[in-house]
Formats: sequence, C-alpha cells, structure tokens
Amino acid sequence: MQLKSILDICQANETEKFNYTVLKGSTDTEVTGIASDSRKVTEGGIFVCIVGAVSDGHKYIEQVKDKAAVIVVQKGSDYALPSENVTVIECDNTRLALALMSAAYYGNPDKELFTIGITGTKGKTTTTYMIKNVLCACGIKTGLIGTIETVIGDEAIPSCNTTPESIQIHETFRKMVDAGCKAVVMEVSSQGLKLDRTAGIMFDIGVFTNLEPDHIGPNEHASFEEYLECKAKLFTQCKTGIVNADDKHTKDILKGAICKVESYGVSADIRATDVKLLHEPGKIGLTYKCQGLIDMDVALSLPGMFSVYNSLCAIAVTRHFNVDKDTVENVLKDVRVKGRIELVKVSDKFTLMIDYAHNAMSLESILKTLKEYNPHRLVCLFGCGGNRSKERRFEMGEVSGKYADLTVITSDNPRFEEPEAIIEDIKTGISRTDGKHIDIVDRKEAIKYVIEHGEPGDVIVLAGKGHEDYQEIKGVKYPMDERVLIAEVLDELKEKNVR
Repeated sequence: MQLKSILDICQANETEKFNYTVLKGSTDTEVTGIASDSRKVTEGGIFVCIVGAVSDGHKYIEQVKDKAAVIVVQKGSDYALPSENVTVIECDNTRLALALMSAAYYGNPDKELFTIGITGTKGKTTTTYMIKNVLCACGIKTGLIGTIETVIGDEAIPSCNTTPESIQIHETFRKMVDAGCKAVVMEVSSQGLKLDRTAGIMFDIGVFTNLEPDHIGPNEHASFEEYLECKAKLFTQCKTGIVNADDKHTKDILKGAICKVESYGVSADIRATDVKLLHEPGKIGLTYKCQGLIDMDVALSLPGMFSVYNSLCAIAVTRHFNVDKDTVENVLKDVRVKGRIELVKVSDKFTLMIDYAHNAMSLESILKTLKEYNPHRLVCLFGCGGNRSKERRFEMGEVSGKYADLTVITSDNPRFEEPEAIIEDIKTGISRTDGKHIDIVDRKEAIKYVIEHGEPGDVIVLAGKGHEDYQEIKGVKYPMDERVLIAEVLDELKEKNVR
C-alpha cells in the first residue's frame, strides 16, 4: 500500500483532524506494515514513535532506520534525523497517527462492522458478553474485545489490556470482517480513550454504564476529573449514546456529546420494574419487568441490581438490531461470564461463586448485594496481590470484615512478597471490624476448607482471581484455575468419604 493513500485516508477521517509534515523522503513510498514496537517493524514498514510512560519510541529510530521505509515522529521530541533512505513524517500526536494510520492500512474495517463501544467503571465485561450472546443467538455473528479475551468467530485469544493498542484493534477488526462478523462489541477503557487507542472510530453505539473513583494514580489518571473527561470522549465519537440514567455522573459524561441519546435504568427510556430476588441452594438470581421502548419479562441467574442494569443495557443495545424478544429472554436467563459472579455447582446445601472483585469497591459491591439475599452465612475467601498498595489490603480486609460472616484470608498473586506478610496486612483491615476470620495460606486448602465446612443456606464467594488461570510467584506465573482447584477438592472429598 502506498504511504500517500494512507495519509489521504487519515486526513479524511470524520472524527479526528490530522495534519503532518514530510521532513524527508517521499509519500510515494510503498509500505508493508505498521508498528509502534521496534521489534515488530517489517522490512519496508512504518515505524510510529510513541512517547510512553516507560519508554520513548524515538530512542529506537537508530535500530529501525535500515529496515523501516517510513518513520513517524512527534513534534518537539528529541531525536536525530536519520541520513538513510527513509521517509520521515512529523505530526503533533503520534498516538493519534498510529490509530488513524492503522485503520487506513487495514482498510478501515470499523466501517464494515456495526461497532458497539462500552465504557464505565463497572459492568463492561458482563454487558459485552450479554450483547454478544444475544446477537449471536439471533444469527448476527459478533466479535468481542474485552478484559478477558478477544473473540473472533470460534477463536478466543486471552487479553493483555482491556482495550488493546490501536494497531491490534484494527487488525482484529479486519480478521472479524474476514471471518464473517457483522458486528463487534468492545470494552473501551478510560486508558484506551486517553491514549487514543480508539481514535478515529465512529462507533454506531457508545455505552456508559457508571462511574466511580478508580484508576487514579501514577501512569493512570491524575484526578477523578480527568478520569471522567476520558470516559466522556466516547460520546464525541458515536452516533447513538446509550447511558445509565441513574448514575449521578451521566449529565457530566454527556456535556460534550454529539450523539443521539437513549437511556436505561429505573427511570429511563428502558426501565426495570417489579424486581424480585430469587435464592435457593446452588442458585441465585432475580426477575423483573422491562418497560418503555421495549416491553418484556426478564429472568437472570445473576444476583443484584448491577445485574439488572447490565441486562437493561444489553436490551437497550440489541433493540437496535430488531432482535426476537423470546430469544433475548432465553439468552439472558442463561448468560454466564467467566469470573464474574460465576456460579459453580458444588452442593445442594449452599451456593458457591467465583468473582473477580479485587479491590475494596468491587468487593463491597458484591458482598452488599449478596447480603440482600439473607444467606445463612456469607463467607468471603480472598487474598491480595503482592507489590501493590498496602492500603488496598487494609480496605479489602475492612470491607470483608464488615459484610461477611466469615472471611477466609488466603494467597492471591504474592509476586515478590511473602504471602504471610500480605495476610497480616489484610488482618489489619479486618481488625477494624468485629468480623470473624481464619488464615489459610494455600489457596487450594482454603477452598477445600470453605467447601468442607459449608452450611445449609450459605453463600460463599471466592474473590479476586475471577477469570485468571495463574498464580504469580517471584516473577513466574504458575497454572492455577479456581475451577480446577474446586474439581480437585471435590474429588478429594469424595474419595475421603468413600474411605
């Protein structure tokens, strides 16, 4: 593909203004690929120098100058103009250039898909799966990009970031189109928006779930205000915005919006009424009536009002595809998301679930929700990651001590810390409450304890690991999937009882 064609397409983008200067060489150059990682530059490819939090791509110009046909630099950066026969393009923002040039290089595949982008603090992952499952059940082949994985047809690829780099997004979109996908639903993180990973995409539907203080700190967001502003960017690059009417930040999120807006919630265009909680051993869920722009009865095998909001959002989005209501009802009734309030059948006496809650906010949310079901006991098993904030350990300990009837403190990803030291920090938080706790360092033994000592009517939450299938210890990731651990425990207990 010719560089000039790529640059012309970039300048014609409907959502972003892109200007550049040719410092040397010619735009008639043919290119073979595009990369922002110097190790991935192809012979005759484009190398885009990104100024990152850890590394500056301009430092690698010397390494790629004999291989790359084009180098894209950012105005004001420190670099030496190479003397080799290479075209050098200068622009104000190389992250934006990377996004627009990647889209152009892959033939703007976003325009061949119905694109759905979901942003918010909580609910993104579950909602994306709800939407995908509904659309696929209605015969609309749909791809997914999110925290857990990227799904292209029958292929599932584990994710590194919630929202990948722009090159990966457009390469993935192209693969989705080639695989016959008609739509894509993706999680759009605040970091993804801040770093222009989705720049230039005009989403058919943009979604806002909710906003709470999170991801604020070094290499993330300087303040809550910046966090909100980044989320709000989605609504300057979508045709229809579907928002949670009941979140107190929705008004601010929509301040600069250019899209048509629809809402979901308790008082909204699509709303939930007559919510009823359902709980029996091994099962937990709810029912409600959906009214407004669409009327239907909804039953979920998931607990809590956040599940009501997630499913309302999925209904609000899939309504735009004129899907069959009976199919929507059936899909939502059985929807399951790995590591997100994932029920695992272990007993007819009590309920056990796996959830990714790995900070105080998410742990409090799930425990308060489960308390509403009036379990005999609410048991919370969790640990905290090593080489991370001690304050998070204190906070999670305090939350579990406050809401759980019993906390089982165990190991998570200790990394380069000793698990026992992390457990002591968690106990500091629990000591601020009257909560009961026991300490079992080995996670499998801890899971064995809660299963073996489960009482009729208990609800047990294994928190923190969720979809993760490893445990990180001293720089090494060892295989560890809680589903596997549970199966092994059940086999061991069965063998013990036989004896």
